[in-house]
Amino acid sequence: MLHDQLADRWILTQFTTAGLAVPAGTFCNCVAVSATADPTGSYYRYAFSTGPDFPKYGVWPNAYFATTREFGQVDFAGIGVYALERAKMLRGNPAARAVSVLVPPGAQPWITGDGWLPADWDGNRRPPAGSPHYIVGTQDDEGPYGAPFDAINLFRFNVSWAPTPTATFTGPEQLPVAEFDSIYPCTPPGSRNCIPQPDTDQNLDILSYRQRPTWRLAYRNFGTYQSLVTSQSVEARPGIAGMRWYELRRPRQRTHSLPAGHLRPGQHGPRLQRVQRDHLPRHPLHRPAPQRRAQPDAQGEGTIVEGSGSQTDPAARWGDYTAMHIDPVDNCRFWYTNQCYAVTSPRNWQTRIAAFRLPGCTS
Repeated sequence: MLHDQLADRWILTQFTTAGLAVPAGTFCNCVAVSATADPTGSYYRYAFSTGPDFPKYGVWPNAYFATTREFGQVDFAGIGVYALERAKMLRGNPAARAVSVLVPPGAQPWITGDGWLPADWDGNRRPPAGSPHYIVGTQDDEGPYGAPFDAINLFRFNVSWAPTPTATFTGPEQLPVAEFDSIYPCTPPGSRNCIPQPDTDQNLDILSYRQRPTWRLAYRNFGTYQSLVTSQSVEARPGIAGMRWYELRRPRQRTHSLPAGHLRPGQHGPRLQRVQRDHLPRHPLHRPAPQRRAQPDAQGEGTIVEGSGSQTDPAARWGDYTAMHIDPVDNCRFWYTNQCYAVTSPRNWQTRIAAFRLPGCTS
C-alpha cells in the first residue's frame, strides 16, 4: 500500500494470474486508488497487463511507476518498467493509460539482474520541473550473472501524457560501489535458506542471492540536492549477513552489520535489519538501525519486538513485502510493517505495525 501525498490518496496493488476475466497465459496487476483521503472508503479499480513477478510501485507527480520481472512461456524475459496515468486514475477515469518498456537480459544479464526498483517520492518538495523518474538496480561481480564489477545501475524514464503518449527510457548510468558479495555461504552450497531459528531445523530464506536492491527506493528533494536511498542484503563479513544501504546524491554507500555471531537475511526497507542470530539462534525480530547525516553510524539499533515463535513453512520466505515509510504529515515519524510469529508454526503469522522517530527531529 502506498500513499500519494500530493493528492492525499491511497494506492493498493495485487498481481494476478489468468482467471475469469484474464486470457490464459497473461498476467495483470490490479491497482486500486482511493476516491478520497479515507483509506477505508471507496476505490477506483484498474487492471493493467504486466509481468507476473515481484511488482514494485513508486509515486511520482506525473505517473505511478512500477517494475516487474517478466516471463515468456517458460524463460525469464527481462524487466518490465511501467508508467500508469496518475491524473486519470485519481479521477476514476476508465481510459487511464499505461506506457511500458521491456528490457531483456541480452548479452549483459547482470544489468537486469533479478529486478529493479522505481523511485517513491517522500517529502514536501516535488522533483524539479521536467525531472525524469528514476529506476535503480545493482550488480555483483561475484553474483550469478558475470558482472565485471560491483555497481549501482541508474535509469531514467521520461513520460508525457499527450493525446498520443511519448516516453524515453535511458541508462544504465553505472556507479561503481565499494565491494560487496550477494552470495552468502549457505549449507548446503547453493541453498537459499540460510538463517537458523530456534525450535526448528527450518532455516529462513536470506534473499541476498537475488541480485537486486530491496524495497524501497525512497526519493527526496532537499532543495539543494536530490537523494535516492535504498538497501541490499549482502554478506557483510565472512559468514555474517548484513545490509548494504545506498544514498545516491554523490557516490556514497555503507554496509551495516552487528559484531561476529549475528546473522541477518535481506530486508525490504532502507537501513533496517530484520533477523539476527547471536551465538544461539533467535526467533525472528525487528530491529531498526536509523542513520543521521552528521553521525551516520552513531544511532545503533533498537528492538521493535522480540519474536516468540519461528516459521516452519518449507517455503522459508520472510517478509517479502515488508515496508518502511516516512510520515507524510510530520516528515519525522517512520512507519514500519512486517510479519511476526507469536508461536512456532508454518504460517500462523501476525502483522506487526510500528512507528518510531529520531530524537531532535522537527517537522
